Amino acid sequence: MGNSVVSHGFSLLTEHDTYLFKEGSHFRLYEKLGSHLATVDGKPGVFFAVWAPNAEKVSVIGDFNLWDNAAHPLSPRWDGSGIWEGFITELGEGAIYKYHIVSKENGYRVDKGDPFANHWETPPKTGSIVWNTDYEWNDAEWMARRAKANALDAPHSVYELHLGSWRRSPEDGARLMSYRELAECLPGYLKDMGFTHVEFLPVMEHPFYGSWGYQTTGYFAPTSRYGTPQDFMYLIDVLHQNGIGVILDWVPSHFPGDEFALTFFDGTYLFEHQDPQKGYHPEWNSYIFNHGRYEVRAFLTSSGLFWLDKYHADGLRVDAVASMLYLDYARKEGEWVPNIHGGNENLEAIHFIKRFNEAVYTQYPDVQTIAEESTSWTMVSRPAYLGGLGFGMKWNMGWMHDTLEYFAKDSIFRKFHQNLLTFNLWYAFFENFVLPLSHDEVVYGKGSLLRKMPGDDWQKFANLRLLFGYMFGQPGKKLVFMGGEIAEWDEWYHERSLGWQLLEQPAHRGIQNWVRDLNRMYSDEPAMHQLDFSPQGFEWIDFRDADASIIAFLRKSSTGDGLILAAANFTPVPRVGYRFGVPAPGRWREILNSDAKMYGGSGYGNFGGLDAAPVPSHGHNFSVTLTLPPLGIVFFKNEIGRE
Repeated sequence: MGNSVVSHGFSLLTEHDTYLFKEGSHFRLYEKLGSHLATVDGKPGVFFAVWAPNAEKVSVIGDFNLWDNAAHPLSPRWDGSGIWEGFITELGEGAIYKYHIVSKENGYRVDKGDPFANHWETPPKTGSIVWNTDYEWNDAEWMARRAKANALDAPHSVYELHLGSWRRSPEDGARLMSYRELAECLPGYLKDMGFTHVEFLPVMEHPFYGSWGYQTTGYFAPTSRYGTPQDFMYLIDVLHQNGIGVILDWVPSHFPGDEFALTFFDGTYLFEHQDPQKGYHPEWNSYIFNHGRYEVRAFLTSSGLFWLDKYHADGLRVDAVASMLYLDYARKEGEWVPNIHGGNENLEAIHFIKRFNEAVYTQYPDVQTIAEESTSWTMVSRPAYLGGLGFGMKWNMGWMHDTLEYFAKDSIFRKFHQNLLTFNLWYAFFENFVLPLSHDEVVYGKGSLLRKMPGDDWQKFANLRLLFGYMFGQPGKKLVFMGGEIAEWDEWYHERSLGWQLLEQPAHRGIQNWVRDLNRMYSDEPAMHQLDFSPQGFEWIDFRDADASIIAFLRKSSTGDGLILAAANFTPVPRVGYRFGVPAPGRWREILNSDAKMYGGSGYGNFGGLDAAPVPSHGHNFSVTLTLPPLGIVFFKNEIGRE
């Protein structure tokens, strides 16, 4: 490649492309900027294009020219777009490169990775790699039916997973498994466990492994720690072939300050704000995107659509939305700049979010965007044309924190805090909520879910079964972080595999069996998922018996058939002969019981079910008399009809 030359007579960019880019509405920039294999006048090579409007000079450096910054200069476009471009002959896939940028500002010089690179060197190396995104997909069946699988009335049971620590290589416990190795075991596990979707903590390239991907530098490349772009496509392909949807965590709020990446890109604050009160995130030691800049909006929207387009992703879970909405997020008085109206709302970021969601659902109506938003901002999961932010769903952080606070209390004190369980229903249908038990709750000394539970070991396991049963019974989609389903004792640590050896012990295996069966019930019974986002799908039977720490409720389908009754006892004292009103006569079959011996319980139950009696109770004409197991939840399905 030493004889390669740069030609400036060829461009992938049209005048219309740069017009759309400058107005912030070019959402497929990955097809135009970055590095692209091409053939010009019969000569193969690579077309390069990079946005650096404040540069004096830009050149491509790499292993092919011995990193000589004078060998392959790029030329600025004439249209004022700030884009530099050029075609280098005799260059092919696999070439490692960066951009050498000389700024107009004080002659600042820096070597930058390509913001649009499809592939990067494996960290700690920081070079971009010329790479194509061609792949022959075999998921046509999934793509044809995913609109139904991703619909709001479909079951969504999400397994949240960090690729590097779910499992390590069986031969060498320290080695990360590759995308293709994961494709051999992960899809089968998820299918067996009954999860409908998997959510990957950010796979986008990131220099610091310990950031879990939330400090992103490569917005158009999966991390090379586990293989090539095609290897990651293969993993998604196999997941789809097994009927598993794929949600990717995506971080359009902030980025790290590594010199080779986005920060101070052309010697000016290009992607971030110049004012540190707007452009620097004190909590995460990172830089905040300038969502008011049109080109930055186009960059980020293109990134989101890229994963839906090239990687067939079925959803994007957007990280740290609250940090985007509020100018004073994680800032003290005097450390932030109000908007033009004097408020703390980030008007530019709000505009970006709405436009982004509109672009996603316009081009990919069969996917979902999901907001991690921790405040009471209204209408997060309502369409932009109605005044909402336009997300399909929102994580219910309030439910997560209240529920875990309740479960951490000794059962003797729970009667004073029953409102922590029931308060969620006052706002449960204001948004399309996902009920998460996420990675954030099992790190940094917070302890694993099992460790959070009070009591002796038996009570800890019973409480954990009760927690999962309560979550699956409540309205809202479900999310479980890896390890919860096998009752990890230790909190999550990204440098090691989950403790799969725990499944040799009956108690841990019982939790796994319980989660598997909850998933089956949730997916198989329309009453458990069809109306997750509608008050018509839920009815309290009794939430007032705080002294006994007991609740009971109904879940309903859109047709009203297949009613499910759930009753939970949050104390270790069995309750025998407890009467609940029900809206239908006939047989109520016990379909799940967290205290069954196969789950590690004590075996209290209702002999497979019971018949409703014509005895009015709780506002209904019929009632059933139940045995409620200790620290247990039972589910019954009506098999006759309605009142």
